[in-house]
Amino acid sequence: MPSIVDEEWAVLAGLLPQGWRDLARETGAIRRARGITDPDVLLRVLLLHVGSGLSLRSAAARAAELGLAALSDVALLKRLRTSEAWLRTLAARMFAQTRFGAHAEAFPTGRRCRVFDATTVEEPGATGTDWRVHFSLALPELRCDFYEVTDVTGGETFTRFPIAQGDLVLADRGYAHRRGVAHVLGAGGDVLVRLTSTSFPLLSPHGQPFDLLAHLRRLPGTEPREWPVEFRHDKRRYRVRLCAVRKSQLAAERAKQRITREATRKSRPLQARTLEAAEYVFVLTSLPGQDIATERVLELYRARWQIELVFKRMKSLMRLGHLPKRTDVSARAWLEGKFLTVLLIERLLALANFFSPWGYDIPATQPLARVHRRP
Repeated sequence: MPSIVDEEWAVLAGLLPQGWRDLARETGAIRRARGITDPDVLLRVLLLHVGSGLSLRSAAARAAELGLAALSDVALLKRLRTSEAWLRTLAARMFAQTRFGAHAEAFPTGRRCRVFDATTVEEPGATGTDWRVHFSLALPELRCDFYEVTDVTGGETFTRFPIAQGDLVLADRGYAHRRGVAHVLGAGGDVLVRLTSTSFPLLSPHGQPFDLLAHLRRLPGTEPREWPVEFRHDKRRYRVRLCAVRKSQLAAERAKQRITREATRKSRPLQARTLEAAEYVFVLTSLPGQDIATERVLELYRARWQIELVFKRMKSLMRLGHLPKRTDVSARAWLEGKFLTVLLIERLLALANFFSPWGYDIPATQPLARVHRRP
């Protein structure tokens, strides 16, 4: 009789994309006839480290205790490195099947879309050292194409990231700084970033100060609007678009409550302009108007926000683990393993809405038989 752990793994494995075992061999995660040759065993061992937050040594010990595999922490790190492509492809295929993947249709064709974000990682051990991981996630393939590790004083800025011609960068309000946006535009990329009401001074096309709230108040109901604006940095002027839409009354009230709680927690004064700005969503983009309309700009940011829900769970999970910082390959594999873990959690949460008393789904191997009634 299978153990409880084996039964639980069978349920979890059933959430993975079709053909995921064959993919382990195709991507080189399993190459030789010695060591771990079973894709199920390999992924279970990797998730002990990446998903559960155990250190390499503890994960190897747990794998031996469970009878999965006998390997050292060094061997486990090597398996993690060789599994980078496997983990990345699994996460990408799972992402494509989620409601988040459905928003990928909003991404402009012919561009490399990248989401920039950052999160903190707690180093295990007595020192309790904190690190911040700055990473770039390519969409819709959900691939980590760049990362940098700093201490907790390393701020969020576009200037940390290499930008290629034609890149489209999506980011939240933490990246709304003129120097960083100028960095992206100067490298030939485009941005779509959410603004705050105070940190990004805007100008009208005539060079006059742009009154943000005065324009937002003119928004008609739920209809989005945009205005051509400019900003200055390092004696240069950049032309961009400000796109905005009014929030629903419920969404606005919730945003104001969050802002009020945060101001109270940090014992700082709350400005009336900040509360009023919470009634709107406004983003800055350099995408040309002839390429993407106002509605699509906001829809594209909406896609970024939906993906942010994945990031929120990923961030909470990342604080449980140890980032292998010695090589780029191991760090990327660790990050992509986190993405896969979060997507598995999302799938489990979705299944929880359709609870079955026997604890698993019965596979549909044949159509339901018709019920014949006696005459």
